[in-house]
Amino acid sequence: MKAMEKWRAFRNSPRYEDRKGAVVKKSKNLLMTLLQIILIVGIAYVILSPVIGIVSQSFFSDADSANPMVFTIPMQPTMERYEGAWTELNYLSTMGSTLLYTVLNTLFQVLICSMVGYGFARFEFPLKKLLFACVVVMIVIPSHTIMLPLYMTFRSMELMRSTMPMYILSIFGVGLRSGLYVYIFNQFFRGLPKEIEEAAFVDGAGTWYTYFRIMLINAMPAVITVTVFSLVWQYNDMFYAKLFQIPNSSLLARQLSTLQSNIGANLKIMNVRIQKLYVNAGVVLTMLPILIIYLVLQRRFVEGVERSGIVG
Repeated sequence: MKAMEKWRAFRNSPRYEDRKGAVVKKSKNLLMTLLQIILIVGIAYVILSPVIGIVSQSFFSDADSANPMVFTIPMQPTMERYEGAWTELNYLSTMGSTLLYTVLNTLFQVLICSMVGYGFARFEFPLKKLLFACVVVMIVIPSHTIMLPLYMTFRSMELMRSTMPMYILSIFGVGLRSGLYVYIFNQFFRGLPKEIEEAAFVDGAGTWYTYFRIMLINAMPAVITVTVFSLVWQYNDMFYAKLFQIPNSSLLARQLSTLQSNIGANLKIMNVRIQKLYVNAGVVLTMLPILIIYLVLQRRFVEGVERSGIVG
């Protein structure tokens, strides 16, 4: 009886209500955490399932590809697909040419677009609003609408079948996604206090010195953002590569597009199912460099996106 009375007294006390509320709150938090984990894992699987399938199938043997019971994990994994893809892609040579092409275009775009964005953010000049509207139009208008003038221009200059057209476009600030990069830099420079430049001018610094030694250093988050965007888009670009007929040996993406036919012609493999396994291995080899670059710059990239005014 005394135990029952003590329990009733405890139940009617504020301490019991506090403990009950704490248990309920803890249970709700645990349930919300589990729901978030399930949601994140589900979304991640939907996004990554094609990549997981490509990576797993690149290790399939002939027997695994013909076995309907093998779906994701190969029973007889092999590196044969990677050996064939490595050889047919001429991987090291093509990757060197691709990285040179991509890095040069990225450097040109970062330098030129940062200058243009800085000019729009800090200087007043005639037709400034109209010219900035043209920059916005560069973002909105699809590249396909200007492909014919670009093709005719560079064909008349006899620069087709080379990477020179892309270098020229990047140097003049009208390359792949250059309008977006100008907008990113413009937004970032507008967010920097003008007192930084005023202090530099008081100390006797000129415009170019202030830009290269002060403003560009402070704009490093935007530089990282544009660098990652440019590297990825230049690396994966096929539109301009086909338009200007850039040789396959200069771009890994172009070489990858002919891998299946090369496997059939050079390795005498006529089974389309087996050819696709080699293509999957080539896709994995193509993804590796850009994936490594993103993983190295991930933290700075996210910080740059948050600070450059392109979120939302």
